[in-house]
Amino acid sequence: MNRLTLKGLPLSGLRLVERSSVTDGRGALTRLFCAQELAQAGWRQPVAQINHSWTAKGGTVRGMHYQRPPHAEMKLVTCLRGAVWDVAVDLRAGSATFLQWHAEELSAINHRAMLIPEGFAHGFQTLADDCELIYLHSMAYVPGAEAGLNSRDPRLSIGWPLALTELSTKDAQYPYLDDEFSGVTL
Repeated sequence: MNRLTLKGLPLSGLRLVERSSVTDGRGALTRLFCAQELAQAGWRQPVAQINHSWTAKGGTVRGMHYQRPPHAEMKLVTCLRGAVWDVAVDLRAGSATFLQWHAEELSAINHRAMLIPEGFAHGFQTLADDCELIYLHSMAYVPGAEAGLNSRDPRLSIGWPLALTELSTKDAQYPYLDDEFSGVTL
């Protein structure tokens, strides 16, 4: 029985993962990951890394992060507490949706996740105080492959739903994209 429903989103390869829970008088059980079910959406690697983040203040933006090839990764992002506006930007060279973004609200209540393929930048804005996320990665973090976009870049025009209250120094220092940026080749 499938417990994960994968829905295509406007950017090719990007998927919304909806989860069904089994509930009874004791509570509920929700499957967070199933390699067999996610394989149809392109997840081919074992889970290489699992990260957990906690963000104190609503309005905080984390991202927009990615790893350059050959360390490009898929991510499965889930909100365990609170709610976030989860954003993915297509950076794939030659893609019909190059530099377009898509966002979904992920929350502890809706049990949704975003499956983000290789070649996308990822970030989120907290919609409430005290948010926790868990990220499953198909590749381990490689410091030399780390890259990012400036979340305030007018070329991206990301529609953040709240005023940005917090942004790390590193994320704020990513330069705006110029005409020379041609994307990532996978």
